[in-house]
Amino acid sequence: MRTSSTFSVLFWAYGKRAVNNKANIYVRITSNGKRVNISLKKKINIATWDEKSQRAKGKDKDSRILNLYLNEVQSKIYRIYEELKTADKPFTSQMIKAKFLGEDKRHFTFRALIDYYNNKMQHKLHINTKGQYKTSQKYMLLYISDEYKLTDMPLSDLDYGFVIGFENFLRSYIPKIGQPKIGNNTAMKHIKRLRRMVTLGYRMEWIDRDPFVNFKMKIEKKERGFLTKAELQAVEDLNSSIERLVIVRDLFVFSCYTGISYSDIMELTSKNIVSGIDGNPWIMATRTKTGTPFKIPLLAKAGYLIDKYSEHIRTCETDNLLPKLSNQKLNSYLKEIADLCSIKKNLTFHMARHTFATIVTLSNGVPIETVSKLLGHTKLTTTQIYAQVVEKKVSQDMEKLKLILE
Repeated sequence: MRTSSTFSVLFWAYGKRAVNNKANIYVRITSNGKRVNISLKKKINIATWDEKSQRAKGKDKDSRILNLYLNEVQSKIYRIYEELKTADKPFTSQMIKAKFLGEDKRHFTFRALIDYYNNKMQHKLHINTKGQYKTSQKYMLLYISDEYKLTDMPLSDLDYGFVIGFENFLRSYIPKIGQPKIGNNTAMKHIKRLRRMVTLGYRMEWIDRDPFVNFKMKIEKKERGFLTKAELQAVEDLNSSIERLVIVRDLFVFSCYTGISYSDIMELTSKNIVSGIDGNPWIMATRTKTGTPFKIPLLAKAGYLIDKYSEHIRTCETDNLLPKLSNQKLNSYLKEIADLCSIKKNLTFHMARHTFATIVTLSNGVPIETVSKLLGHTKLTTTQIYAQVVEKKVSQDMEKLKLILE
């Protein structure tokens, strides 16, 4: 039963090892001259086996059932052969056998995917991003435990229902006391990390289908928060005898006058200070988030803060330009600073970067293309969000002026 000179399927009864005239039935698969045998776990009286037709003789019930089974086996092997051939990848008779027996698919689990992804991305992800994945994976496992009452589950069980179930779990999750509720965009970030992990599993052929095919991310557009000129001045003028607040104030102000993010500031050392094209000090580094290089001329206020901490005990030991502090503590202390400065906004460290983009640069006439370069943006459209914010602020201010003039 040949389909070509390179592939054939053959059934035979192994008469030499027949016991009480009962012989085991085998199927032989030959591909490109290489053959493998599979025991079908079926027996037949050797006298009723027809070698020419490779089927049982007679029309009795047992013979009909056996022949029907052999026809199904043959059809399945042909289907596997056609699938592998259509995939246009090299394959062997051993691969056909493995697929026939179901041995080609290992039983990959969700935890195995987590471990593989973490190991695979170990040297590609920034330490902060690794922490974010760890948090997301914690929620994934909590969801599996809560929804499925399992500590792990096969990847083959992942479907669209799993994805929307995880979304609902995140939206309804009750956080511990003191922790914020999971908002829409935070939930989408957790789902985005799940999607990246599952996509890797799909590409590795650990899972047959992509459960995210029909899922659409629902990102809510939020206005970029920033400080006004007066609010920024209030932070700069803050006097405090508490060292931690002074350090946090200085880190925040430094970001306001450089546009450098928290994670990048924590990595800055003396090696990042270079002489620019104008002969003045510039900061040259690479964004940890995107890998995009950036160069920023050092404004006087930022330069002053670098000089201030050049001999500080917390920078001398590490060669960092500024003291290091965890993002969680930093944002916590910023709440205190906001209270002391009578700032009603939810003051976060990332707001400093927004303030640089809006109040320090764009509002002072710096072209948007230049601001985009300073921020290390890969797309101008990202920077245009800040320009829209500035225009909206101008519009609001003009409306106030109209009321006064009227």
